[in-house]
Amino acid sequence: MAKINEFFRTEYSRWVRFVRRLIDDAADRDAEDIVQDVMLGLFDKADVTAPIENLSAYIYRALRNRVTDMFRRKRDAGSLFELVHESVEDAANTLEKKESRESVVKAIENLSDEQRAVVIATEFEDRSFRELSEEWEIPIGTLLARKSRALRKIKSELTGSV
Repeated sequence: MAKINEFFRTEYSRWVRFVRRLIDDAADRDAEDIVQDVMLGLFDKADVTAPIENLSAYIYRALRNRVTDMFRRKRDAGSLFELVHESVEDAANTLEKKESRESVVKAIENLSDEQRAVVIATEFEDRSFRELSEEWEIPIGTLLARKSRALRKIKSELTGSV
């Protein structure tokens, strides 16, 4: 037990300096608190059946992990203002996407039956012009022209240009 006490007494200041280097913007007390938390955790969770080959390396790794966790918590916490702002931004984006989707649907509904059928079949049902041509008995060129006119109308309606 005397060896363990001596090990912790001699290494304690090194561990504190190590943590200070990792968190150079924090107060000295924070580094000591982190070291003490890690030591407490080490003794609370000590598993006497699982030997640690290099106790010093184990402690340095635990200290580095604790500092990383501390920075993650600070970053994830954020301020109330940031949380509200992000929520409002997310809601605005969702609303904008919904409105855009509705505008596209409305523009497609305003197409002629033939144009709407070609757009829906090629864009949403992933069907080929050759397949549609054979099924509908309409030349591929006619289908291409219908889709081209339909896309111009949709673009015109969405951008507000005539």
